[in-house]
Amino acid sequence: MTTPVLPKDFVWGFATASRPRRRRRGPSIWDKFCKIPGKIADHSSGDVACDSYHRTGEDIALLKETGAQAYRFSISWSRIIPLGGRNDPINQAGIAYYAKLVDDLLDAGIVPLVTIFHWDLPDELDKRYGGLLNKEEWTEDYAHYARVLFEALPKVKYWITFNEPWCSSILGYSTGLFAPGHTSDRSKSDVGDSSREPWLVGHNFLIAHGKAVKIYREEFKPKNGGQIGITLNGDGVYPWDPSDPLDVEAAERKLEFSISWFADPIYHGHYPASMIAQLGDRLPSFTPEELALVQGSNDFYGMNHYTANYIKHKTTPADPADFLGNLETLFESKNGELIGPETQSFWLRPNPRGFHDLILWISHRYNNPPIYVTESGTSLKGENDLPLERILEDDFRVAYFDGYVRALADAVSEGADVRGYMAWSLMDNFEWAEGYETRFGVTFVDYEGGQKRYPKKSAKAIGPLFESLIKKE
Repeated sequence: MTTPVLPKDFVWGFATASRPRRRRRGPSIWDKFCKIPGKIADHSSGDVACDSYHRTGEDIALLKETGAQAYRFSISWSRIIPLGGRNDPINQAGIAYYAKLVDDLLDAGIVPLVTIFHWDLPDELDKRYGGLLNKEEWTEDYAHYARVLFEALPKVKYWITFNEPWCSSILGYSTGLFAPGHTSDRSKSDVGDSSREPWLVGHNFLIAHGKAVKIYREEFKPKNGGQIGITLNGDGVYPWDPSDPLDVEAAERKLEFSISWFADPIYHGHYPASMIAQLGDRLPSFTPEELALVQGSNDFYGMNHYTANYIKHKTTPADPADFLGNLETLFESKNGELIGPETQSFWLRPNPRGFHDLILWISHRYNNPPIYVTESGTSLKGENDLPLERILEDDFRVAYFDGYVRALADAVSEGADVRGYMAWSLMDNFEWAEGYETRFGVTFVDYEGGQKRYPKKSAKAIGPLFESLIKKE
């Protein structure tokens, strides 16, 4: 029999992000990016996606059916301010949509966790002044946008400033895999400097985060209560050769180049020494005013986690475009041990122990902060090609959640302060550069058959799993 170890106020639920182009939403950099041939796996776009905009009633009913206690969703900046800027018109219909969604969730007994920015910068701001690269203009426009949301949605008690700034910075401005597609690789883009732009963008994210948190804490938290933090993505790590000190060191460096890039300034007031050593003056410095905004600017740590890698050090000097920390990420160890089974996503191999170890690593490095796991889940290899009855029997995903949630519970029993878990995702959706070829949902969405939803086995398994692990008293 399972011994409950999660605190009685632990919250679990699901996360989604969808933004169909309706109700006067302006174009985002992703709308523009999707139109470039070859950028999206199946040549699709997120114009309709799973159409949550028109189906919030259905989606809330789905949440209730699973027993979910919380729902994390992302707000589309260009639905609130179509052109994006602090002097541009506000779309009241967009505000009304999100206000009703929050009210409907609360009426259903479901806690909303709201992400302010999930990669989709209004395209006008990119054209107007270079978007995320412009520290002065963009951080002020973001701070204004955040204030508009704080004012409009006073019932929201959990705010996430940014979702995975690593992805926006590296995939958007180094590899060119994500919007706006900047890269030094001229076969992929005619704009971009992979050696400098991602580090500037990451720095600007931290300053914008700090500005939004200051506004919330000074103007809204005293009257509304609530908490605010940032969500960072990070993979579990194992040394490729555990007996090689250079591989052990490289594994630590991999975490620093992904997680600590953002978390160290917030919790410790400086960038990691390994990044400073490799990047030199390409890594921006904080002014005293910027550091005052950034340091201490998390009420909780938002954690997105899916997979793990073996880490092997490199002996050659770091390439100017390197963003990993001069190392290799592998799925197979020196001894030939695989990190986990294949999925539909080239980057994802399930490994529950990596999740457990990473929770403890974050807890130790950042003085045991409250952690909310704001995304975690898996795709299944070939799922999209299966008949519906087999898609609904997603035992692989059931096993993923069982392994990962139990790994989380083990970390809590060892002292980690984890307070919530949001499975990605409530339903199949537009998976960015992977388009619709990859499904992550616990609910199947029939895109061709009128967007009808069909709960999979995993939708029904996750509730009893948490029920067995959460303390009753």
